[in-house]
Formats: sequence, C-alpha cells, structure tokens
Amino acid sequence: MLPLWLMLKQIQRPIEVHLHDFEAYFRHRMSTRIGVLNAINNYVVRRRGKLLRPMLVFLSAGLNGRIDEASYVAAGMIEMLHTATLIHDDVVDEAYQRRGFLSINALWRSKAAVLVGDFMLAQGLNVAVEHSRMDMLRVINNAVQAMSEGELLQLERARHLNLDEPTYYDIIGMKTAALFSACCQNGALAAGASPDRVALMGQVGQQLGIAFQMRDDLFDYQPHGLLGKPTGNDIKERKLTLPLIYALRQAPPPERRRAMALLRRADSPQADVAALVHFAQQHGGLDYAEQQMRGFARQAVELLAQMPRSDYRQSLELLCQFVVERKK
Repeated sequence: MLPLWLMLKQIQRPIEVHLHDFEAYFRHRMSTRIGVLNAINNYVVRRRGKLLRPMLVFLSAGLNGRIDEASYVAAGMIEMLHTATLIHDDVVDEAYQRRGFLSINALWRSKAAVLVGDFMLAQGLNVAVEHSRMDMLRVINNAVQAMSEGELLQLERARHLNLDEPTYYDIIGMKTAALFSACCQNGALAAGASPDRVALMGQVGQQLGIAFQMRDDLFDYQPHGLLGKPTGNDIKERKLTLPLIYALRQAPPPERRRAMALLRRADSPQADVAALVHFAQQHGGLDYAEQQMRGFARQAVELLAQMPRSDYRQSLELLCQFVVERKK
C-alpha cells in the first residue's frame, strides 16, 4: 500500500490546480469589512484540514464533464457550510481544540463563534443565490436538514442508551454522509450531468461518508497521545457507536449488564473508559466495525465502476481507500 501522504498527492493530482485556486476563491468569499470577523475568518482558513469536501466536488465535476466556475460555486457553498457546522459543534460540545489548535469559542468566546458560524452559513447561501443555482441549494438544504436530524437523533438515543445497528447507520448516514453525498451531487450538477448521474454520485458520496464516520468512530477506541490511552470521547458523551453496539449484542448477559452500568456513568470523572474499550475489543466490536467500514468503502468503489474510466474516477477510487486507511 502507498504511504498515506503519497496516496493523498495522487488523489489530488487531477485537481491540484483547482484546489490551489480554490484557496483564493474561498478567502475572497469570506472577506468582510468587519475587522474582528476578518481576523477570525483568517484564523479559520489557515487551520482548515485536507479540503476533502471540495476535493469530492471537483473530482465529481471532472468525472461528469468539466471543472469550471460552477464547480467553485458548489465547492464554496459546501466548504462554508461544513466550516460553520464545525464551529457550531465546538460551541455545543464546549470543545476548546480543533485539529490541535484552539477553537474559535476558546479564543473569541461562544457568542462570537456562533455569529461567525451564522455568517458562513449566510455566505454559503449567497454564493448559490448570486449564481442562480437553486438546484445546488436544494441539495444543500436537504443535507443540512439531515445533519440536524441525525445529531438530534443521536442525542435522544444517547440519553436512553438504546441504539441498535440500523439506527446507528441512520444517524451517521444523516449527520456525516449526507454532506459527502451533497458534495458529489453538486459536483455532478455543476458539470451538467443527467439526473441519473447526479443520483449515482450521491450514492457514492453516501457510502463513502458512512465509511468516513466509521473510521472516526474507531479512532475513539485506539491509543492516542503520550500515555497511549484511547480518548473515549464518544463513550464519555454516552454515544453508542458500532464497536460497543456489536459487543453488547455478543456479550453474555452478566457482562452486558456490567458494561451498561459503566456506560450509565460514562460522563462521570470516575468512569472506566478503558474497561469499556477492552469490552468492545474482547467481544469483537472493533474487528466487526472495521469489516463493516471497509464494506461501505467497497460499495462506493463498485458504484464508481459504472462510470467511464478516467483520472478522476481513479482518484475517487483511491480516496475510498484513503478514507479507511487514514490515521487522523
């Protein structure tokens, strides 16, 4: 297997110029006459991740036709929306770090963070309206609605600790995969693809997004930092993810009851997160989740096989592999 950094470079190769130009486009769209807002926006732009969602937009556009101004509109809308949701999530979760840096609410307080998130949402809508792309806006609106419903469903089930495997897939399908699907759909729409092609690309994004979230969920059970201990953040928030859901289903009743007792006090300082991680591992939860995650990534690749061969398709196929192999 290729080293991850080299895999990422190969994925980006067909759209390298567009990713570079998108940085300037995004900065321009985020500029404002309000000084503090510019300062926060610059801080956000400098600390963004791999531009995974714009990559999906550009690769989908290239696969379905060509990359032009409409592709930048689609990528800009989605990146603004995604960034806004991350800022709002940090406020809701009272998280003070994002990707190893202080979060907006840590530096500028929660009120400013919420307002910056609102500004980014409004800018994303403006981009669509200015270019009369109601088709793209409809896709984004559906994604935002699904993301909100997914987060609320997860909160509801965390309170009662009654999440099963089908509902788990529903939640991550809404809260994460819906935006991946929107990326691929809007990339295809930007290229003028047929409704069938747009729908197909949406399915690709949906399967890939589920695999992406499952990898994130598995990180919670893996050693981190100098002490080599799992973070257990989802466990502390009493969020049941697939490793624990499967382990609870497989464990004998006495062990299941002990695990549930630990889960009920998972948000307390005395919580034994390591015991729950061990429980999930001992009863095959991590292996099962890994297997299911790779299955969703394979489904995305199988859907892509319906498209003509090209550098864009090859990059998307490699991206499916990168999503499940990534280390962060």
